[in-house]
Amino acid sequence: MPRKPRVDVAGALQHVVARGNGGGRIVTDDDDRLSLIAGMARAAERADWRVHAYCLMDTHLHAVVETPAPTLGSGMRRLLGGYAYEFNQRHGRYGHLFAGPFSASFVESEAYAVEVCAYVVLNPVRAGLVQAPEDWRWSSYRAPPVSSRRLRSSRRGSCRRCCTPTGSGRRSSTGSWFGRRRDVQDRGQAEA
Repeated sequence: MPRKPRVDVAGALQHVVARGNGGGRIVTDDDDRLSLIAGMARAAERADWRVHAYCLMDTHLHAVVETPAPTLGSGMRRLLGGYAYEFNQRHGRYGHLFAGPFSASFVESEAYAVEVCAYVVLNPVRAGLVQAPEDWRWSSYRAPPVSSRRLRSSRRGSCRRCCTPTGSGRRSSTGSWFGRRRDVQDRGQAEA
């Protein structure tokens, strides 16, 4: 059964996941991790994304991405294709690195945005790799290893507040985005 066509609309906030082919690793060392995060920073800059949260695991990448223009598909193709090429060159391999196209789901409300940002940065905690999200070097919960205005834009606003043990102050830094949600959803359905 073919997958449904991806809806790529301006003003959308989406949870994006890219998985390794056959459940395999997409990074093998810190150089790979730095390269993929730097690639995400370049893609965010070029496609005019705002990355609200991200987490790089060995076998997959999560990101919560706001797209002021309908550039998610083209930006992700550039990010994943460019990184796969670099990875294959560096490691002397060939073939697919990622398992088919990335998946993306709309974030429908501010409450869900807080929940999905927490889900993303808590991934290594749930996997038993670290005790707390701040212990994982490869997520937006901590300062990213590469400098990018687009990756830093909302890190402290969303992730830290949504992941506090008390749960207090759970207001997302996405601001007025959710006031535009109905219009974005209507445009997405019209384009589907």
